[in-house]
Amino acid sequence: MAATKASKEQKYDRQLRLWGDHGQESLENAHVCLINATATGTEILKNLVLPGIGAFTIVDGHTVSGEDVGNNFFLTNNSIGKNRAQAATELLQELNTDVSGNFVEESPDKLLDNDPEFFHRFSIVIGVQLPESTCLRLGSVLWSASVPFLVCKSYGLIGYMRLAVQEHTVIESHPDNALEDLRLFKPFPEFKSHIESYDLDSMDKKDHSHTPWVIIIAKHLEKWLSEHDCQAPKNYKEKEVFRQLIREGILKKENGVPEDEENFEEAIKNVNTALNPTKTPSAIEHLFNSEQCNNITSQSPSFWVMLRAVKEFVLKEGNGSLPVRGSIPDMIADSQKFINLQNVYREKALQDAAAVCKHVESLLQSIGKPPESILEKDIKLFCKNSSFLRVVRCRSLAEEYSVDSVNKDEISKLEIKLFSFVYVMSCF
Repeated sequence: MAATKASKEQKYDRQLRLWGDHGQESLENAHVCLINATATGTEILKNLVLPGIGAFTIVDGHTVSGEDVGNNFFLTNNSIGKNRAQAATELLQELNTDVSGNFVEESPDKLLDNDPEFFHRFSIVIGVQLPESTCLRLGSVLWSASVPFLVCKSYGLIGYMRLAVQEHTVIESHPDNALEDLRLFKPFPEFKSHIESYDLDSMDKKDHSHTPWVIIIAKHLEKWLSEHDCQAPKNYKEKEVFRQLIREGILKKENGVPEDEENFEEAIKNVNTALNPTKTPSAIEHLFNSEQCNNITSQSPSFWVMLRAVKEFVLKEGNGSLPVRGSIPDMIADSQKFINLQNVYREKALQDAAAVCKHVESLLQSIGKPPESILEKDIKLFCKNSSFLRVVRCRSLAEEYSVDSVNKDEISKLEIKLFSFVYVMSCF
């Protein structure tokens, strides 16, 4: 087993760096259904097979033709006359032996007629080049079963993709330029004690120049707050004064010239991002106030149970704050000082996650589910990403095609613009 795990880590190294073990696990548990093994369809599936989805099933009642072989990399001359689903499955499976490939020699319409629940078993269904009537029928079946439906069409170099899913919850949204969760304005007791353990005025040169910049900002912030009626620096002018306060803390040589202390320079550079107030993002507040969060039932997905638990934590143990993430940025400091600081945040993150776990257990008990319904590792991941949670909701295909959803005024405006454009062009 260890050898297998090691070989997998080596095989999927690049993607594991991107989405971690839990992301790879989700991928390996996925069963994807592709309807129609066209050039577009097999290319989509190729990009799922290579990173290691658990399984795929191709549904296609067509026979391979010479035209198919001419534009589809995953069909050969030997495939002509065979069922397209079978031929494509055989070649796609060669890309990754970890993936299980299946095929069904039927048209989707026949399956919808005889066994519509066949499509309920998949993690996602991808329909390529489907007629609108089939899309609408299949879309209705998948919508009621809460199975995501990806509609794809291609016309030469032009492509179209449409995702239909009632609700898609995202725990790891990977936001760009996310601010660190340092709690400088609302230091928890352990962090406050750690800050107080530093005395910058009595340190020797070596220790002073290896103090983490988080501590430097925290120490100077204490002084600022005591001199400014507990009001933090807000605007550019006040932050410049605060930076100058940090500069004055740099040790001086005998001739009065400041020492070269990179950690203080690092603190000055990070003032803007470090002095962000600790608060729950408005997007998360909106989720807290949603019906799905406030009305937990036995049918509620684990996302909403965990979100409700986090909300209860914020109102009770968190004193208005989300669970501590537990990570800190890299910084100039000696190894021991950095590790000690890192451990303060990690221990607090574990404590917060443990408190959220108790709320989850209580909620599961209230809806008649066993505590193991939601794993501890999933709760820890949820807490770590609680500032970045996202919920995506789409319209169904039936709603999109409904006459009532058409904006007639917009169409009229576009028709007028188009008529004007055609008239102007005709004048040349």
